[in-house]
Amino acid sequence: MKNIVVLISGNGSNLQAIIDACEQKKINGTIRAVFSNKADAFGLERAREANIPAHSLEAAQFASREAFDRQLMQEIDAWAPDVVVLAGYMRILSPAFVAHYSERLLNIQPSLLPNRQVLENGDEEHGTSVHFVTDELDGGPVILQAKVPVFEGDSEDDVTARVQAQEHTIYPLVVSWFIDGRLKMRDNAAWLDGIRLPPQGYAADE
Repeated sequence: MKNIVVLISGNGSNLQAIIDACEQKKINGTIRAVFSNKADAFGLERAREANIPAHSLEAAQFASREAFDRQLMQEIDAWAPDVVVLAGYMRILSPAFVAHYSERLLNIQPSLLPNRQVLENGDEEHGTSVHFVTDELDGGPVILQAKVPVFEGDSEDDVTARVQAQEHTIYPLVVSWFIDGRLKMRDNAAWLDGIRLPPQGYAADE
């Protein structure tokens, strides 16, 4: 059984989706631990409810970002992770952290990378992207995207709810691909079943 470690900063709704997928055997792995940089993150409560070890590490305890990340790496490594999943983790990672978990560090971004500011731009669609993490902020190879429509008169909450519904579907799917050995990162690209994915990832237009 492969080991998953999840990093969060807040509510942990994507964490919950991954917990549920593991319990339903849709992911052939086990969440060994959840870490947060905020002690009051509700996601830690979700982890405890599921009997998953929940830890918080606060930046104020450390002299630098590098020192924080060194301690975090040490604590994560105690769980021997096959994959580290960022699920609403709001800290920028140090290059040393990214290098340490190179090719096994996943993130989800509520935008169709490289697009942002959907409502301000008047865009007709929004979406979410799962990608490998590299030193370039939100610049790692995209694995899978999901698109949602933006309707006239939508509030930010309307669009966010639509995007999150997609996130809770695609993130567990990508984690399962990785755990099953179908998904890899090499040559700064995402590969699924031995096929190099295009820059926008595995995006099937419905």
